[in-house]
Amino acid sequence: GDMVHPYLKRRNGQEEVHYANEEIREVLGRTLGVPIFQEQVIKLAMVAAGFSAGEADQLRRAMARWKRNGELKPFQDKLIKGMLERGYELEFAEKICLQIQGFGEYGFPESHAASFALLTYVSAWLKYYEPAAFCCALLNSQPMGFYSSSQLIQDVRRHGITVHPVDVCDSVWENSLELEPINSLEPCTQSSQPDIQLGLSKIKGLNQHTAERIIHARKRSPFKDLSQLVYQAQLSRSELDCLARAGALNKLAGHRYQARWEAQGVEPSRPLFNDHSNSSFNSSSNPSHTATDDAPAEATQIQLPAPSEAQEVYEDHAHLGLSLRRHPLALLRDQHKILQRCKTAAQLPSIGHKRFVQVAGLVTGRQRPMTASGVIFLTLEDETGNVNVIIWRSVAERQRTPLMSARLLKVKGTVEKEGSVIHVIAGHLQSCDELLGSLAVHSRDFH
Repeated sequence: GDMVHPYLKRRNGQEEVHYANEEIREVLGRTLGVPIFQEQVIKLAMVAAGFSAGEADQLRRAMARWKRNGELKPFQDKLIKGMLERGYELEFAEKICLQIQGFGEYGFPESHAASFALLTYVSAWLKYYEPAAFCCALLNSQPMGFYSSSQLIQDVRRHGITVHPVDVCDSVWENSLELEPINSLEPCTQSSQPDIQLGLSKIKGLNQHTAERIIHARKRSPFKDLSQLVYQAQLSRSELDCLARAGALNKLAGHRYQARWEAQGVEPSRPLFNDHSNSSFNSSSNPSHTATDDAPAEATQIQLPAPSEAQEVYEDHAHLGLSLRRHPLALLRDQHKILQRCKTAAQLPSIGHKRFVQVAGLVTGRQRPMTASGVIFLTLEDETGNVNVIIWRSVAERQRTPLMSARLLKVKGTVEKEGSVIHVIAGHLQSCDELLGSLAVHSRDFH
C-alpha cells in the first residue's frame, strides 16, 4: 500500500510531510500522514469521504476480506466519489484507496499494535541487559519462532557470553545459568553475565527419565569414571552410547571416540543384582559400602586418537543439532577455492552500495510472503553472522533447484544498503553441498 517506506523516510527526516487540509492532519498527524492504525482508516473515511459511522465499520470489515471476495471495490468507488465531492484531488483519493487496500493485508487496531510494541520493547530490553537469561529462556522454549538453537547460541557467544557444552557432570535437563555468588556491595553490570550451561535435553534420543536418573545419581556422589556413572544412574548400553556420541562423557573419558570405546567395556546395570533391598549384602548393613564398590575393576586402558575438528563438528550437529566449535564455513573457507573470494557477513558493511559481491553460507531460512509477489527472502549463515539475500521471481524461476534444495549456497549479486540494513540482491545461485558431505543442516522455511 506504499505506506512503510514513506513513513520511515518521514520519520527519519528524509521526506517532507504534506496534508491536504487540517481535517486530514488531525487524523494522520501522529503517524506523519500515513494511515497505520485501523481506527485512522475509519476516521479518514468519515472525515474525507463523508462515510457514516456504520459505513466506516462496514469498510473495516471488508478490508479483511477484500482479497477473498472483492468486497472492497464498492467502498473504493464510494471513497473516491466522496473525496472528489469534497474537493480532494483524484491522485490523493486514489493514493488513499491504495493504502487502504494495502492496509487490509496487514492492518490492526492501535491497541493491538501497542501490545506488540510492549512485548518488543521488553524483549529488546532483556536481550540487551540480560542476554544470557534471555537466550537461555529461548533455548528452553524451543522449538519456536524464527531462529534455531544453533543460531541463538552463535548470537549470544558473539555478544561475549560463555556457553558450556552438554556434560553428564554438569548439565541438568534444561539449559541453565551458572550464577556466581552475588556480592551486594558491587553493582551488577552488563559485563557480569552468567555462563550458559547446555542441558541434557539437547541430546537427540535421550529421554527425560534417563536424564533425571543421571542428575539424581550425581547429587549423591559426583561421577569419577564411566563405571560409576553406569552403576549409579543404572544406564543401559544404548543410553550410554547416546551420551558418548553427543560428547556428554568428555569430562570422564577425554573425547567422544574414547568414551564410546570405554563404554563398550562397562557392564550395563542389571536390576536383578542391583536390588540390594532383598539381599544380605544391602549397603545399609555395611557402612563401608559405596556406589563405586559395585563397579568392576578397570581394565587396561587403550587410548584412541581424538577426532579431528571437522569430525567433532559433524558429530555435534548429528547428535545435538548445534556445535560450540568453529563454524563449518570457517573450516571450509580456506580449503576450497570456490569459497575463497566470498565475503563474510561481517565484511558486508564495508562494501559499497550497488557493488558486486559473492557470499556463501548455510541456508537457515527461506521466506516467501504472500504479499511479496513471488520474491523469496533467504538467510545465509557463516562464521561471522547472517547474510540476508533477496531473490526476485525471475531469478528464482531460473534457478529453482539450488534455491530450494541447497544446504550450503554460494550467491553472486549486488549489495543493497538502506541505512544500517544490508541485503544482497541475488543474480546467480550455486549449490556447494558437496563440500558439506552428510553434515546435518536444516533450514526453517516459511510460506
